[in-house]
Amino acid sequence: MSTTMFSGTSRRTPRLAGAVLLTLAALGAAAPLAAHAEATKILFVGNSYTFGRIDPVMSYNAANVHDLTAAMYASNPSGANSFEPHPWGGVAGIFKQFTVQVGLDYDVSISARNAASLRGQFLNTNNAGWDLRGNIGSQAWDKVVLQEQSDEPLTKQPGLASNPAYFNTYTNLIENWIHQGNALSYRERDLIGGTNARCAEITGASTGTCSLLRNVPANANANANADVYLYQTWARPNLVNAPSTTVTDEDTGAVTPTGQPAPSFYPSLQAMTDDLKQAYAGAALMAGADGSGGIAGVAPVGEAFMRAIAAGVATPDMYASTAITDGLLDLWFDDGTHASKYGSYLSALTLFGTITGLDPAVLGLNEIAARDLGISAAQALLLQRVASDQLGFAAAVPEPETLALAGLGLGLLWMMRRGRQERLPAGGTMPAVPA
Repeated sequence: MSTTMFSGTSRRTPRLAGAVLLTLAALGAAAPLAAHAEATKILFVGNSYTFGRIDPVMSYNAANVHDLTAAMYASNPSGANSFEPHPWGGVAGIFKQFTVQVGLDYDVSISARNAASLRGQFLNTNNAGWDLRGNIGSQAWDKVVLQEQSDEPLTKQPGLASNPAYFNTYTNLIENWIHQGNALSYRERDLIGGTNARCAEITGASTGTCSLLRNVPANANANANADVYLYQTWARPNLVNAPSTTVTDEDTGAVTPTGQPAPSFYPSLQAMTDDLKQAYAGAALMAGADGSGGIAGVAPVGEAFMRAIAAGVATPDMYASTAITDGLLDLWFDDGTHASKYGSYLSALTLFGTITGLDPAVLGLNEIAARDLGISAAQALLLQRVASDQLGFAAAVPEPETLALAGLGLGLLWMMRRGRQERLPAGGTMPAVPA
């Protein structure tokens, strides 16, 4: 397998085949494109950024997604918050709906746990004893998506829970285990730093943790031809000049500001995004350096968030007094870390384009997941275009009727905003465009 890195299209989707699929999708082809082929088995590995944390995203399309931790939750619910009941669909469920709409046959599974890191997934360090590594090895997957804990890849800073050495190391170990499946016996000091002292210095762990012998059984379902993708996460407003820390109610999930000053680790969302971009690219290169198969691509979700802001689609500051009334979409939930339904939709669009090689813009004005999530057709078109532009697709050529409806939707959105601006008194604010 080649280890060439690029964001947006799968290495396994030839240009010509991709163009044919794109055309069929744009023309509204209803029949499955691979009617006689087996379904593509894909696993999403991550945490609440993948399962969505709250409805309508968290349970979205759960009936058509295999939640591999649902049985574990039923057996030991201490592995998840009570306000995050299974089964989960999440971003994986939105992705599944996209594939159905363009006639692709994907068998979608999700293995996730709140706040899980890739290291935690692979070593099963969760206190509930959920066998998350077993989920990864449970089938010979065609495609696997790995989402790291949100601040783990970041450059280490005092007070920030980042650990880029763990991110790089466990991205590589999981990728190797998926592709080669060899049983492993190692100490983290052998992979990070070379000595107990150096490993402890780099990771912040104890020398005992660095010297602990780790034994991982063979993966009987390894697949050398699997495509492994990295799900690049987004900058977190609660780490960038947030006005206050917050607390989350353990029973309801409600988020309440504490009024206490929040530490800031980056001067801007763009600066944090740039750090994430570099970290994910570096992990991908490291994973491919040993000839084990490598990473098929990085889904640039965090970069898509910033593109939505730059394009005037999303609000640039969720804490601003005008954030609710500026007529723009808010990509973040009110805790300043998780995605809103708009952010999760954009995440799924970016993943869809990266993994399938199809332009997200072909989903169009009547896209079903957006309707189900309470996202208007005009808003869905805007987010589809952001994902399409981020992935470098040329504009798809839709049916004339679709093109006319798209123009009408965007025109109405523009007129609504313009009308509000014209009616505002000097120094006034503009109410939000309703979904």
